[in-house]
Amino acid sequence: MNKRIQHIFLVGLLFSSTAVFSQIKDETLILDRKREPEVKKIEKKKTSIEAEKNYPPEEKSANPPAYNITNVPASSDFKTSLIQGEDISPKFEAENQNNYFQLGMGNYGKILADGLISTTLENDMEVGADVHFLSTNGLKKVYDWDSKQSSANVGAFLNSYGELGKFSVNADYGLNDYNYYGIYALTPSFSNVDLQQKTNRFKVNGYYDFYSNEILNDVRLKSSFLSDHFGAKESQAEVLVNLSKHGVEFPSMDDIRFNADFGINLETVKSEFDLLDKNSSQFLNATLAPKMTFFKGDSYLMIGSDFSFLNAKNSNLLLTDQQKNNKTYWFPKAEVQFAAADEFKFYGGITGGLHLNSYANLLEQNPYLVSDQELRATETKYKFYFGLRGDIDQQIKYDFSAGFGKMNDILFFKANDLFNYDVDYNRPAYDFANTFSSVYDNGTVSEAKASIQYFPLANLSLDAEVNFEKYNLDTNDDIYNKPLIKASLGGKYSMLDKKLNVGAKAIFGSDQTTNSFEVNNDGFNPNSFISTQNTNDKVGGFADLNLSAEYKVHKNFSIFALGNNLLNTQYQTYKGYKVLGAQILGGVKISF
Repeated sequence: MNKRIQHIFLVGLLFSSTAVFSQIKDETLILDRKREPEVKKIEKKKTSIEAEKNYPPEEKSANPPAYNITNVPASSDFKTSLIQGEDISPKFEAENQNNYFQLGMGNYGKILADGLISTTLENDMEVGADVHFLSTNGLKKVYDWDSKQSSANVGAFLNSYGELGKFSVNADYGLNDYNYYGIYALTPSFSNVDLQQKTNRFKVNGYYDFYSNEILNDVRLKSSFLSDHFGAKESQAEVLVNLSKHGVEFPSMDDIRFNADFGINLETVKSEFDLLDKNSSQFLNATLAPKMTFFKGDSYLMIGSDFSFLNAKNSNLLLTDQQKNNKTYWFPKAEVQFAAADEFKFYGGITGGLHLNSYANLLEQNPYLVSDQELRATETKYKFYFGLRGDIDQQIKYDFSAGFGKMNDILFFKANDLFNYDVDYNRPAYDFANTFSSVYDNGTVSEAKASIQYFPLANLSLDAEVNFEKYNLDTNDDIYNKPLIKASLGGKYSMLDKKLNVGAKAIFGSDQTTNSFEVNNDGFNPNSFISTQNTNDKVGGFADLNLSAEYKVHKNFSIFALGNNLLNTQYQTYKGYKVLGAQILGGVKISF
């Protein structure tokens, strides 16, 4: 019966393109980077009683720590970028084959290259490096001007296992070379107009994680440096220290356990822009986060808070004096879970916090920003939430939740008008009403989330997720460029003794409101343009289907194929920015 189910699923997976959605733009084969392990859907964590962590040195491996299954909501790493996306390619659990290189080619001039090499030295120190490259010629039949893009990442990492803990450090350089091709209001008079934007980002991260939770738990350091084609510069640095005492038992209450945690976080961001108003900003945020958690079985009560001190400085050409702001914040933190059974766990709580918006973070959400941004910190004053989650016979895991919060300086993106109204088509790349800027407003947000994972067979997994977000802003009637509903549906299936792995990912997004501009010649002044703004334009929703397959011909050799946006709809992620149509990419992979 199981084989029949497997065959039915495979046939439906490969031929049901009209029944599920498709992904925006295209996907990448992102290698399994040990230096940045992904935790998705189901995560194993140690119990609070156990003092040993899940990576003891070799001499401690005789007493492995115990684990419980922690329910983690299904999440999607999907990014609405032309050349980056969630990796839906199947993975082989090939022991002793951590090193590999893969090369692929497809339509739209796509070229993909991935590689990883690592080794373990005699002193149990692991060192390695990886590389990733992806390029596409863009939409040559849609736009007369250049829409090609390419991205590259090169990284190196080191892991060392000592007597007391694990030390890890990694460095990464990323290059993103693309064009502001989303022109809809003002057409260039020639096809070779320069629309290039380019960003460079270098990151160095390190941490030391102690095997024991006695007082000093872990120390983490993060840093990054970013520059772009138009002279913008940004540096970020963050230090995080976690102090903890876990597994405390009360003599009079044997079934009650207690954890105490104290987090210290120091973060700084400095940004400088060299265009237009030449905005510059500098933030220094210090946060103290004490927390107490009481456990009884799978039920628990967590009580804590965040105390933040923010020092902010902003300036630009329009301000006569530098704006300075020093402010102290307090945010509540609490969560309670009542575990009636493994199948039904009711939870609820309140949270809040301060998030520093950087140019690098904004570009990850919208790469088509003009290189001059006002940066502020987003404050979540409070957010109440409640939900139900559970695990049914280790086959179905689910999490349903809803929440309501009050926020200040909510970030979203607004389309820019022309910066120069003179009739001149030889313009800078960002001056065709084709870029966006950050906008902030206060308001409330209502949320509802649902995620479910289903494991009907040992070699088959299915997952689905739906997210609803509704914003009510104080000043603006609508929040721009944020869909009301986002959803995903996916599955992975392995057959032929794990020689053949297939995957599917369907993504859906509802309509989103945006502003846009109509540009015409001024009837009174033939040397000037006039523009009219539409404050209630719409960017249509999308449905995007992706399929993938990889077949292991030999233990050291595989072939793979990816199909992206198989519904072949060139919808828009942002106003003017159409995505690639149906894409097929095939390649080979060598592992050793």
